[in-house]
Amino acid sequence: MKKVAFITLGCKVNQYETNAMMQQFIKKGYEIVEPTNKADIYIVNTCTVTNMSDRKSRQMLRRVKELNANAVVVACGCYVQVAKEEMEKIQEVDFVLGNNEKKEIVEIIEAYAEKNKKYHKIEDVMHQKEYIELGKITDTEKTRAVIKVQDGCDRFCSYCIIPYARGRVRSRKPENVIAEIEKIAQNGIKEVVITGIHIASYGKDFKEEYRLIDLLEEINQIKGIQRIRLGSIEPLLITKEFVIRLSKLEKICHHFHLSLQSGCDETLKRMNRRYTIQEFQEIVARLRKVYEDVILTTDIIVGFPRGESSRI
Repeated sequence: MKKVAFITLGCKVNQYETNAMMQQFIKKGYEIVEPTNKADIYIVNTCTVTNMSDRKSRQMLRRVKELNANAVVVACGCYVQVAKEEMEKIQEVDFVLGNNEKKEIVEIIEAYAEKNKKYHKIEDVMHQKEYIELGKITDTEKTRAVIKVQDGCDRFCSYCIIPYARGRVRSRKPENVIAEIEKIAQNGIKEVVITGIHIASYGKDFKEEYRLIDLLEEINQIKGIQRIRLGSIEPLLITKEFVIRLSKLEKICHHFHLSLQSGCDETLKRMNRRYTIQEFQEIVARLRKVYEDVILTTDIIVGFPRGESSRI
């Protein structure tokens, strides 16, 4: 039985997709082992959100060959998607696969590994118009499961490379999301984390009017699920209507991660963020009015180029 090890860098979406790739290998009879163990195949699911994540991705790809010089090394994910030329320089890598290729990773490796050939395939995600299902997902924790509901982003913030790594917004069909959560609820999972690249945009690509709040209302009705946690969300999602409907869902965790990025209006404008500090404060006040025990977290980019104001 061949052994496969996974190294996952970056966000919860990558964690979800690694889980999905694991299931593909398990179905074909492979054994999943820890990345510190000797394996026949090492798969590094890369990240590119910062220079540091780029560097870690390259380091991991070179390091795994030290564990087994004869192993097949596979690079996939976001860094691969946007850094094709850099990937070609890393001699230790046998397979270079973009984000779309994750859905057929086993077939690709089995088709080319025995021929002892290197293989590169990176589709242009900007042309991808539909959400790609990765197959059945099993749970990585005893009580919690990450559920991906959406891919891609149309915001194009000036500092962010993610739209080029993930493409345009593609929302997962509600019935597929519900079916997956119902299945894991039957297996004893009590909490789901709703994640995606830009979950605030969920449903905008549907012909019918169906958005994130509609999906959350359906998830709230699933028996066995006790807690629904939201991943990082765009502040502008938190409208008055959204909060009113959300407050009626008893399973929603009162923790919201709102990506602020800067406390300066001028910097926010250069970042191509579409809100002001006053609007952000009103959004926070809106949540605090409904949830007395609300927990709020955020992201801040310090030292944004081109004259960031020192007024925070």
